[in-house]
Amino acid sequence: MTQNQPATDSPSNWVAEHTQRYAETNGEDGHLWRGAPTLLLTVKGRRTGQWRRTALIYGQDGDRYLLVASRGGADEHPQWYLNLDADSEVQVQVLGDKFAARAMTASPDEKRQLWPIMAAVWPAYDEYQAKTSRDIPLIILERA
Repeated sequence: MTQNQPATDSPSNWVAEHTQRYAETNGEDGHLWRGAPTLLLTVKGRRTGQWRRTALIYGQDGDRYLLVASRGGADEHPQWYLNLDADSEVQVQVLGDKFAARAMTASPDEKRQLWPIMAAVWPAYDEYQAKTSRDIPLIILERA
């Protein structure tokens, strides 16, 4: 947090606001974030069983959607990834298109092939991977 940034402007607050605007406008407000396309991913909480929704940058490989569980290069996986790792059945919204999908973590070979797609969408992914010893997962979403 910067000195000029209010304490109430935590990362979770802006993500929640972005997600709400996206859902309310079918992505007209929120699909592009800092020039990158975003989608809404809804996963079931692994402990609570409650559905959790967040906005994430995505790329595409044909009909498949790609996500990166970077958490800005933190040493721990993001909660949404831990949840989808426990239950791969997810809900996705891209603009006004809402659909069920199956999420899977890319194999090392798939990741090598697909990572350049995501690094082209959000170049900071390379920096995030370089700053952590964690192997940042790349996730493939396929329509159910």
